[in-house]
Amino acid sequence: MDYKYIEQLLERYWAAETTLEEEGILRAFFSQKDIPAELEQYRALFTYEAEEVGAQHLGDDFDARILAMIEEEPQTTVKAREISLKQRLMPLFKAAAVVAIILTIGGAMQRPWDSSWNDPRVEYANSYSLSVDSVDATPMQAENIADVPMDTAKAIPTAVAKD
Repeated sequence: MDYKYIEQLLERYWAAETTLEEEGILRAFFSQKDIPAELEQYRALFTYEAEEVGAQHLGDDFDARILAMIEEEPQTTVKAREISLKQRLMPLFKAAAVVAIILTIGGAMQRPWDSSWNDPRVEYANSYSLSVDSVDATPMQAENIADVPMDTAKAIPTAVAKD
C-alpha cells in the first residue's frame, strides 16, 4: 500500500501548514491497528487525545468540593507579637560586641608576649653606634633622644659612649 499522501500530510504537519480536516485524517490514520513500521513512531503523537478521554479527570463539582473544604477549616487568628526596641537592636549590640572583641585581641597581638623585647629606637641606636665605631671613630649624635622613654634613655648613652 502506498502511503505517500500520509507522508505529504506529515511533512505539511511539521511545517504547520495543515488544516484541521487534514489533521483529522492523520488522527484517523494513526488510530488504525495496521500502519507501516516507519510511521509507527508518530502513532503516540496523534492518538494521545483519544487515549486521554478515558483517563480520570477532575469532575464538574471539583471547585465546589475544594471551596467546601476550605470553608470547613476553622479560622485561626494570629496574634502579633510586640517587639521592643531592645529586641530590635540586639543584633546590632552583638555585632558591636564582636567588633570590640576583635579590636581588643588585635591590639593585644601588637604587644610582645615575652619580656625580652626592647625598644626599636634603642636597638637602632645601639646597632648604629656599633657600625660607626667599627668604620669611623667619629662620635655619634643621638637623634630624637627626647622621644625615647626615660627608662630606655639611660641605655642610649651607654651604647653611644663607647669611644
